[in-house]
Amino acid sequence: MNPDTALPADLATLVAAISPRGDAALTQRLRQRLDGLTKPLGALGRLEALALQVGLLQGRADPALHAPQLLVFAADHGLARQGVSAYPQDVTWQMVENMLAGGAAVNVLALQHGLALTVVDAGVAHHFGPRAGLVDAKLAAGTADASLQPAMSVDQAVQAMRCGARLLQGLPGNAVLLGEMGIANTASAALLLARLHGVPLHTATGRGTGLDDAGLAHKQAVLARALARAPEARQPLAVLAEFGGFEIAMLAGALLAAAAERRTILVDGFIVGAALLVAHRLAPAVLDACVFAHCSAEAGHVALLAALGAKPMLDLGLRLGEGSGAALAWPLLASSLQLLAGMASFESAGVSGRG
Repeated sequence: MNPDTALPADLATLVAAISPRGDAALTQRLRQRLDGLTKPLGALGRLEALALQVGLLQGRADPALHAPQLLVFAADHGLARQGVSAYPQDVTWQMVENMLAGGAAVNVLALQHGLALTVVDAGVAHHFGPRAGLVDAKLAAGTADASLQPAMSVDQAVQAMRCGARLLQGLPGNAVLLGEMGIANTASAALLLARLHGVPLHTATGRGTGLDDAGLAHKQAVLARALARAPEARQPLAVLAEFGGFEIAMLAGALLAAAAERRTILVDGFIVGAALLVAHRLAPAVLDACVFAHCSAEAGHVALLAALGAKPMLDLGLRLGEGSGAALAWPLLASSLQLLAGMASFESAGVSGRG
């Protein structure tokens, strides 16, 4: 690895703490418990796999989730100046204001499901001032235009990852749901997918907030120029600095910290998935902590999920972001553990098992 793009000691230590969660004896205990519940073998389908995954992550046969935290990282992107979004850049700060006022979809879902919501200003081109529910972690008023120059310096990328990790480490609970907000961030996500996993740009690039055919063609052309500008960027930190957003970098740090602490991570859509691409390249075992909430309608998300070998819980045609898909998937994840804990066994219920 180029020393200019090597992880500093603190982040390298975080990465080193993320190891595969393999335990044959615990796996057997969990499977015996699941198979002994009053149901046909495998009848709860993927809910059983979720319970097994969380049990192995937590290292216990009676896994439980508590104090779930929903973090929405927001930032602006210099690429927005190239007209790669159907909406103006001001929508980023306006939507943050909407979240702080309780009017966004994520607010409704967080309230419904008892999720503690925190909005993080990672780099929005707006001054909010001290606000309840808002963490001011602004690194700058948005990134630079990645089609013309690096979106951020490597030092800024490292700073953002550290910030995301520290924010996560300061929160209670053992489950985290991750979301984002940022006009033009589907463009950054497409660039990360194309460079880190070699997905063709036309496959990685979608309509974002609703581009028409002409707008999509223009977006693809802009992103092609961005990729051509930095052909040497291949290492994950370098790629993140060239093409990422501040919110994506903070998400990458939060993902690493959550996996190191064995928190269950509900991964939202395309943008959070792009941050996970970076984290995965640094620490492949981060996937052991990740539950993929949904497959979004954004074109590149199918390819991203395939690149990570991920199977999402839901497919509802969502393309909202904000962590909305993760919030919708939360009750299914919670139910998987409630079933494991609360269902009677054949023996305890006096029900005849298989012949």
